[in-house]
Amino acid sequence: MCGIIGIVGISEVNQSLYDGLTVLQHRGQDAAGIVTCDSSGQFFLRKANGLVKDVFHTRHMLRLSGNMGIGHIRYPTAGCSTSAEAQPFYVNSPFGIALAHNGNLTNTKVLKDELFQSDRRHLNTDSDSEVLLNILAHELQKSSQLTPQADDIFKAVSQLHRRCKGAYAVVAMIAGVGILAFRDPYGIRPVVIGKREKDKGNEYVIASESVAIDSLDFELVRDIAPGECVFIDVNGNIHAQQCADTPVTSPCIFEFVYFARPDSMIDGISVHKSRLRMGTKLAQKIEAEFPDHDIDVVIPIPDTSRSAALQLAYDLGIPYQEGFIKNRYIGRTFIMPGQIERKKSVRQKLNPIGLEFKGKNVLLVDDSIVRGTTSQQIVQMARDAGARKVYFASAAPPVRYPNVYGIDMPSADEFVAHNRNVKQIAQELGADWLIYQELDDLIDAVNKNNKVERFDTSCFDGKYVTGDVDESYLYYIDALRNDASKQQPDESNAVLEIHNNY
Repeated sequence: MCGIIGIVGISEVNQSLYDGLTVLQHRGQDAAGIVTCDSSGQFFLRKANGLVKDVFHTRHMLRLSGNMGIGHIRYPTAGCSTSAEAQPFYVNSPFGIALAHNGNLTNTKVLKDELFQSDRRHLNTDSDSEVLLNILAHELQKSSQLTPQADDIFKAVSQLHRRCKGAYAVVAMIAGVGILAFRDPYGIRPVVIGKREKDKGNEYVIASESVAIDSLDFELVRDIAPGECVFIDVNGNIHAQQCADTPVTSPCIFEFVYFARPDSMIDGISVHKSRLRMGTKLAQKIEAEFPDHDIDVVIPIPDTSRSAALQLAYDLGIPYQEGFIKNRYIGRTFIMPGQIERKKSVRQKLNPIGLEFKGKNVLLVDDSIVRGTTSQQIVQMARDAGARKVYFASAAPPVRYPNVYGIDMPSADEFVAHNRNVKQIAQELGADWLIYQELDDLIDAVNKNNKVERFDTSCFDGKYVTGDVDESYLYYIDALRNDASKQQPDESNAVLEIHNNY
């Protein structure tokens, strides 16, 4: 999972790009990058591994000049986490194009062969984002004009949709021309557009989540539709066109469960309200399955589960208490690069407040359970803090299948729910009982107002919306994503990439 942003402004955009990436930091902690473009069409690039605050210093920001730019924050979706495949990527032909991407292509191997055999383009990394960039560049190469127009861009994106499979939310910049953004025909990954009126004209921002638009004091205009391309030229004129043959709105439901910030809107749906409704659905299931429960207190596992836990406690008429203090300087354990790192970080990340646990029957609420590593240690923390009984509730169903659309969910046999029923999972976690959300209830909670046609729920039910994911692909992605592979040294040729680290 990654975060993208792009701005076409009246004045310098470097600080706004930095601020926007900081707000999107929850979407990735592995690397960050910004590329800007000045009035002469020159690109200025800074990217490196690390958090936004560590990658960009004053000397870098001063050199990122121009009133147009794009940015990216990354966490690795496959392979070794130490690779130098930070984004945005750049190609000089045609026109000079930089690109940032959130998602994951499912036909990368085929496209790589095509790019070499037919398109005669060189790839310098293993990143599918570089593949996307070169596909876009090849299709734009067909334009007969020295300066591509909106129609040329829309034709190129239409062809890209026909060639590329999987999930992609993309923002790209053409030197001296403008910024374009597009979304795969299923709209699996989110991207929104905002506007701000100035005395000298309009400014536009494109971002993964609406919270970045809010924080930069832009007005949220709308989501970019599945399959749609939006192009904003250097003069602030906006053009939009549907470029996919049969778009179907199918956003990833895990965005609402875990990844997105609660103050974001995705496809017209409030993430916060969705999580409140998840809590209500869980409360109803607890009342049905454990009508004589003896829960004394509901405690969320910070931060993502707070909305669901608060509503669950309210509906059950049970006190809600904060029982864990979170160290704000430790990253999100779900997106740590390997099991060793995750295990090491959980105890550093959370510390229980003993008074909230001692002698009580505690219901812990989390947004989801993936590997179970964090949940297992948190249950033990609660017992060590004096809890009489420890119950556990997940606002999402059991995660049993890999996510192939840009979330680094591991090999299936690394899931705690793999080949286990709910009772066996509870035993593995050390909980007295465990309750999961039903998938239909999760869908109802998110889609209360029927804003979307359907969701990608593949990590729960194994049904992949793009229709091109088979056992051979899952085997291939498993080899890239399992924790053992992430502990191997980086042997890619990514170090050959030329970029300005200043």
